[in-house]
Amino acid sequence: MNNNTMPVPGDDRESRFKRLIDIGIALSAERDYNRLLENILVEAKNFCNADGGTLYLMLEDGKSLAFAIMRNDTLGVAMGGTTGKPIPFPPVRLYLDDGTPNQNNVSSLVALTGQTINIADAYESKDFDFSGTRKFDAGNNYRSKSFLTVPLKNRNNEVIGVLQLINARLDNGEVIDFSPDIVPLIEALASQAAVALDNRSLIDAQVKLFNSFIKVIATAIDAKSPYTGGHCLRVPELTKMLAKAACDETEGQYAGFNLSPDDWYELEVAAGLHDCGKVTTPEYIVDKATKLETIYNRIHEVRTRFEVLKRDAVIHYLEARIKGEKSDAELREDLDNELAQLDEDYAFVAECNVGGEFMAPEKVERLKKIGARTWVRSLDDELGQSIAELRRLPGDRPKPPVTEYLLADREEHKIPHEIVNQLAVGMEEFTLRRPDLHLNLGEIYNLSIARGTLTNEDRYHINDHIVQTILMLRALPFPKNLKRVPDLAGNHHEKMDGTGYPRSRLRDDMSVPERIMAIADIFEALTAADRPYKPPKTLSDSLKIMGFMCKDKHIDPDLFNLFLTSGVWKTYAEKFLKPEQLDEVDINKFLFKPPPPPPPPAVA
Repeated sequence: MNNNTMPVPGDDRESRFKRLIDIGIALSAERDYNRLLENILVEAKNFCNADGGTLYLMLEDGKSLAFAIMRNDTLGVAMGGTTGKPIPFPPVRLYLDDGTPNQNNVSSLVALTGQTINIADAYESKDFDFSGTRKFDAGNNYRSKSFLTVPLKNRNNEVIGVLQLINARLDNGEVIDFSPDIVPLIEALASQAAVALDNRSLIDAQVKLFNSFIKVIATAIDAKSPYTGGHCLRVPELTKMLAKAACDETEGQYAGFNLSPDDWYELEVAAGLHDCGKVTTPEYIVDKATKLETIYNRIHEVRTRFEVLKRDAVIHYLEARIKGEKSDAELREDLDNELAQLDEDYAFVAECNVGGEFMAPEKVERLKKIGARTWVRSLDDELGQSIAELRRLPGDRPKPPVTEYLLADREEHKIPHEIVNQLAVGMEEFTLRRPDLHLNLGEIYNLSIARGTLTNEDRYHINDHIVQTILMLRALPFPKNLKRVPDLAGNHHEKMDGTGYPRSRLRDDMSVPERIMAIADIFEALTAADRPYKPPKTLSDSLKIMGFMCKDKHIDPDLFNLFLTSGVWKTYAEKFLKPEQLDEVDINKFLFKPPPPPPPPAVA
């Protein structure tokens, strides 16, 4: 046996093979990429008792090797990976400026050929340029001697990296050659490492692809409705903030709450997709800024009818003058009164359309009275309509000229929601669903909305987005660690008292992440400055409303208190709210204080 090579006694082979198997199992189980890289180098180094080593990874262009991990026991060097210390060396080029292969560097040649190179003494080597190694040694009072450089090949036999070990040692520290007997074992370890790296890269690529898919969905919603897209990006941020605050708790109800890496990713995915069902909701409902709005604001159509009535009034005035029915002064006074009344009535209808004030019963009665006025349509309104519109028209309609009401709720204003009705079959678990629901575009019906701009049918279809979210997410083949995504995403509109939707869950039926997402969704909606139908609320107003929601058992009071005391509300506000929304807040005014228990019954 050569005294300058590492001995491999026969009785040690079995333990080495077992160690190799254990290393392979450990590498395949490691999920953190940086720790995986470190483990590859450290295990290889320990396997042959090497003093140092470097792990290179092939760059995407396939033309350079980047330094990934460096270790040297004697010099106390630990760079790359989890150390956080960058490696200050440029990548090793595989090709020279003239395009020829770089065969002067041992690592580049191994990467190019895919063959292992074992060098007994770098200083004596005539095949490679070790001038850089000599310079490094001189500056660090070190002697690099034996080198074992092994390629890392994936399942496609492509070199994805290079493992280089330096200075094999005996137990007494003497530097020796890398024994030929150890080379196959290191090559086997390198092969296992390459498979583990390849698998980790593939998994990371799939995660990256899926995360990009989530962003694409948010972007699609954003393109359809800009404020909803912003909502889909902000709610995940706030969800993570509050979840971290819960994990950081050391006292109280959430002292033992924690999320594993899988739990965090599951919550992140669910939060990112929590409103993906909104891609099915018509934007003219989601963005309904006035009561008569559909794809366009129908107040323009109503205004035209008022214009027709005003022209009719002028025509009637002129005809009456010709006939001499009254004096010119009386006719003029009648015309002015009629025009003024029409102006006043239209202004009232237009005000109702905005939905800024509560529609008291007397206002609704006035609206109906105005709508009962008539005008004459002389053109055939069936001309130019789509097939779907014509199908909604009742039969035996009179031909023009036709006298019609100024405002009307007509049969053709009721539009069945075919998609919702089809999906309702077999979905009885969703208490929200009503298979016979339709869109009602009736003019009186919509203008009479008591508050806001949405009818009950509009609200149903907006709320239905959460059912569509669940259906869409259930259709995805989530892996085991993401199986709860549909429920996590689909329960953020549930309330603690069971009055939420779509499944009327109670507090105890909901997980902590689900309750967290419910709070995040509400706070974002209250403070959002990009809604077309409402001005942004201040911080104090938003927290006041959420305080009432706690009292009404709509949101989790313990989580809301944590939301306040942890300062999550403030951190989020400083990042996402407008300066004019950041008013003074005393959280003590909003902290939920449970009512005192009832006194014990009196003892007789």
